[in-house]
Amino acid sequence: MQKILKNGILGLACLFSFNVIAENHTIGTGSQSGTYYPLGGILAKIWSENIDDFDMRAEVTAASVENTIKVSTKKQLAGIAMGNVVLQAHEGVKPFPRKMDVSVLFALYPNVVQFIVPADSDIKSIKDLKGKRISLGAPGSGTRVSSTNILAALGINESDIDAQSLNYTATTNAISAGQIDAGAIVGSVGVGAITELAFTHNIRILTFTPEELKIVSDSNPSYQAIDVPAESYKGVNAFSAPAVWNILIVNKNLDTELAYQMTKIAFENMSEINQVISVTKFTTLENMNKLNGIDLHPGSLKYLKENM
Repeated sequence: MQKILKNGILGLACLFSFNVIAENHTIGTGSQSGTYYPLGGILAKIWSENIDDFDMRAEVTAASVENTIKVSTKKQLAGIAMGNVVLQAHEGVKPFPRKMDVSVLFALYPNVVQFIVPADSDIKSIKDLKGKRISLGAPGSGTRVSSTNILAALGINESDIDAQSLNYTATTNAISAGQIDAGAIVGSVGVGAITELAFTHNIRILTFTPEELKIVSDSNPSYQAIDVPAESYKGVNAFSAPAVWNILIVNKNLDTELAYQMTKIAFENMSEINQVISVTKFTTLENMNKLNGIDLHPGSLKYLKENM
């Protein structure tokens, strides 16, 4: 009886311990008003339902930089980040203190650098941002990294503007309240925060000139020009802007079989993911290795080779 009781307690302890570990699987996303959060949520759901003894939830974070650090230090199993941020982590350049243990599971979709202003603003171009109150994105976010890098490439430093550090929701709220002159959101075309703002306020999104786009891509090849058609947001004209791919990242030392299973199950259930996040129409086998300069994880590379 004592032996049975002991074994039963031990079994319960092991089960409890296992469940705690399983529940600690997280995928780092971004703010709840962006695309990262619902995308992380559907990925977590699909993996939890289709991988044995696997339980994951989406975690709200400051996005790219935070997710990359947490994945590299094994505080998150996976994370979503902008490709330029991942490359900076891989190379160990600012804002990262050293080379980070990060690897690409697969590329997701392109993010567009969108500078938003009220429709009646006297800001007509990127160069007009000098001297203005501008939200550059939350600290630790890919928006912050991208907006500051792009403006610097075009000769506009933080000292040239009244820089604010706001997330997506705070940025659009501040624009609607007239508390800032412009705000940067680096996200998919149709990102929720801008879509909601455009329904209630007349806004414009600044267009980059061909010369500005060339300067940006020359300074950082991870950016490529994209033309966004009119009415992608209510009442907003067509605009041109730099874009950078979003990447699904894992620790480079993640178990190869688990990385393979995560990749395989994601692609086998891509139609369900597409229904929730339409921009994942870009998440294809052909685009898996879209980010130059860093290798795919061996597990996802195995899946790619099997299916190409």
